[in-house]
Amino acid sequence: MSFRLRAVRAFALLAGFFLMGAVLLSAMAVLDWLLMTRLFTARAAWAEGTILTVTVLLAAAIVRGMFAFLRAGRLGPVPDAVAVTPQDQPELWEQVRVAAEVTGQRPPDELYLVAEVNAGVAEQSRLLGLLPGRRRMLLGLPLLAGLTVPQLRAVLAHEFGHYANLDTRLGGVTMRGREAVVHTVEAFQKGSTRLHYVLGALYVGYARMFLRTSQSVARHQEFAADQIAARHAGREATAAALRILPVLDGAYTHYLETYAAMGRPLGALPPVGEVHGGFLRLLAARTGERLAELSAGRRPPRPHRYDSHPPTAERIALIEKLSADDRPSEPAGGPTGLSLLHDPGRVFAALEARTLSQEAAHLRRTSWDDLAMARAVADAEGWSRPLRVAVARALRSSAQGAEGTVPARRDATAEEVAGDSDLLPGLEEILDAFDRGLLWMDIADRMPKPHQASRLVGPSARNFIRPKIFDGLAGMVHLRLAESGHATPDIAWSGRPGLFLPESWEEGMDDAIDAAIADTPDTAPLRALLVGPHGVPS
Repeated sequence: MSFRLRAVRAFALLAGFFLMGAVLLSAMAVLDWLLMTRLFTARAAWAEGTILTVTVLLAAAIVRGMFAFLRAGRLGPVPDAVAVTPQDQPELWEQVRVAAEVTGQRPPDELYLVAEVNAGVAEQSRLLGLLPGRRRMLLGLPLLAGLTVPQLRAVLAHEFGHYANLDTRLGGVTMRGREAVVHTVEAFQKGSTRLHYVLGALYVGYARMFLRTSQSVARHQEFAADQIAARHAGREATAAALRILPVLDGAYTHYLETYAAMGRPLGALPPVGEVHGGFLRLLAARTGERLAELSAGRRPPRPHRYDSHPPTAERIALIEKLSADDRPSEPAGGPTGLSLLHDPGRVFAALEARTLSQEAAHLRRTSWDDLAMARAVADAEGWSRPLRVAVARALRSSAQGAEGTVPARRDATAEEVAGDSDLLPGLEEILDAFDRGLLWMDIADRMPKPHQASRLVGPSARNFIRPKIFDGLAGMVHLRLAESGHATPDIAWSGRPGLFLPESWEEGMDDAIDAAIADTPDTAPLRALLVGPHGVPS
């Protein structure tokens, strides 16, 4: 079947999705008339009220769905975005206008910058785009930061290509119809009555048939939009943009989780404009391969069975089969899309003000180095506390046993231990307890562990809890070095933020801690580091 015939069939099903409501309303009206005039007698008049009530409820649900279908695509407010005008950012708007022209489309009436690795065009259309309406484009600032200008041109042309009637006018209508169908089904699923649910199931079945039938049309539109992008921006730039998009998405997710949110538990934020703008620092510090590593371990989202986007590898393969153009190869490290913006720092600050919650907006601002130091100290305290509590409980039990008193309860909480002793034990006290043989006799048993590991004994129990004890000692070392000024913050844009330790500690700490928590503990190497050139004895 040709593309035109598939598009016509999809459009016919789309029209039927709307007309189904009119058919159902007509059928209910005829059925009610027959029941009232032919079936019920005067003695069964009580049933008429019930029938009319059910009919009205069903009709209300159907009318609601029909209006939801007609209202699909309405443009609402965009609170988490920065609106930019042609006067604000003329160079960016020029690229957008050119991309619209090459696809034969109108440029957008509105342009918003958002905090996502994404781009899209939305239209407040009527009759599924047969009557045009206000058009809006969304562009992600992280996307501009990671794409070169030619790659950005390819993305822009592709997005406008979705609205181009590439082979037949019904192709673009079908694409918008898919969105309208999904919007209508969601409206039924949000209904509060069982009748909404029953009717929703009927519409869901029809929607699945339409989405399945129109999927080939939608995918054809995607391939055609890729070809338009390749003709506008070049084959190499278009394929490169498709390759880098998932990399940028993984890198930005990593940035938000590791850097931007670093100070949230501490009640702090990066400097103004750096909540999203700090992503530029990560991009500048990492090569393409290092960026790809951030998304390599992430499982890509499972594609929806009715997804209109073909597999990315298939799209790239088709683009590379296009005839070569005469454009020169794109130089590595060319200017990014952010070069099109006037005063990007101001734009990042404005976006930050739009996206932060009211509570977050009032958090204190601090430098990246101070954030890294505060977070490293907080993490070190978290790592060391379980070990310090376990040692405190073990020492308390040992002391009470030596005095002939009742041993401390093995299930005493950290709060109870802290209440009995003003301070939890320090690093030297912990090492002394290890030297007394308490590590594997008493301390390890008091370390927190999941229920599944509570029955482990012998070497299995030791190997399970040993990493936690290692982390506890490492945390105490970090705290000691940070308090003395021997450890400095390391924001590590090319790695993971933490502390920069003196060379002697970087080289010898792991081996020294391993010796201290061995089956036969030897604390001498760690004590030697504590009194060395960069050591800080208590």
